[in-house]
Parts: sequence; structure tokens; C-alpha cells
Amino acid sequence: MGPRMDNRDRDACSLIERARRGEAEARDQLLESFRNYLRLLAYTGLEEALQDKADPSDVVQETMLKAHANFGQFRGRNEAELAGWLRQILARNLTDLARRFHQAEARRVDRERSLEELLDQSSLALGKLVAIDDLSPSENAQHRELCVVLADALADLSPDYRAVIVLRSLEERSWEEVAGKMRRSTGAVRMLWARALAGLRPLIEARL
Repeated sequence: MGPRMDNRDRDACSLIERARRGEAEARDQLLESFRNYLRLLAYTGLEEALQDKADPSDVVQETMLKAHANFGQFRGRNEAELAGWLRQILARNLTDLARRFHQAEARRVDRERSLEELLDQSSLALGKLVAIDDLSPSENAQHRELCVVLADALADLSPDYRAVIVLRSLEERSWEEVAGKMRRSTGAVRMLWARALAGLRPLIEARL
């Protein structure tokens, strides 16, 4: 599995360099590869009170547009650094969205920082979804890149499978909370979660 991750990292670095040289096609391909990842983080970063009023996909689209327009400001050289830069843009957009709905004078900087921390934590939780025991310590440090692969794999799961993984493993809710959200018994959501993880692993391996 290690060599495949190395190839993925090289491909991403090549796209970043081409995008930095002004190749629009490379920039489009590069940023589009983060869409599922950003959508998942946008959902977890969106205040629960706003989840019925705002679409995470709209926040992601705004993030993508700003990333395209301001790509020249990105100074990183690898996929993990680009993911961090995109999370910062997403945090700012989520902050602006919350302010528009609440029309409150909340301190923007503090809200952005807390959201950035939340999105960072969600990204790390995403990286722990599947144990990759056969990776070396240096490759385990690349979980941020693996998060993008995981988000793409999650997008291919059934809605129920995706929901139970997001609630339990990404938002780290209790089994009782997951059961309440999904209107099932705790035993049923435990079984659903186990089946979902089993279905997720081959989707990840196919992408690596």
C-alpha cells in the first residue's frame, strides 16, 4: 500500500506545481479532488441549528470559488498543506454563514479559530476511521492525505452507512445519540456501523 500512497503524493505535488505555473486545467483537477472532503467537513462544521436552513454543498462551492480566485496565495507544496489551506477558507465561509443567519456581532476571529480547530479535529477523526496497520510510521503521518481518499469513499456508501459513520466516528457522538438521530435502537446502529466500516475498507483500497 505504501508505494501507492507515494504515487498519489507525487501526483498531487505535480498538480500543485502545474497549478502554480498557471495551468487552469491542473488547478481545476486539483481543487475538485477535495470536494467530497470539504463537503463532509462542512457538514460537521455547520451549526446544528443551521443544518435545516443551509446546504453544505453551497458553502463548499463558495470555498472552491475562493480557492480558485486566490490560489496564488497558497504557499504549500503537498496535498496535506493544501487540505489545511482549504480548511481555513472553509472555516471563514462557515463563520460568515453563521453571522448572516444570526445577525449577531460575534467576534469573527474567535469564531474562525474555533471552527478551524473543529475542522482540524474532524479531519483527524476521519483519518482514524480505518486502521492502516501495514503502513510504516512515516506513512502513518500522511493520514491528512488519506482523509481525502476516505471522504471520496464515504461518498460512495449508502446514505444510512454514511450517516452512521459520520455521527459515530466523525462527530464522535454516543451510541444513544446516534440511535436517536437515526431513529433506530442502539443495537441496530452498532450493527449498521460495523457493516458500514466493512463496506468502506474495499472502497478505500480501490482508491489507493
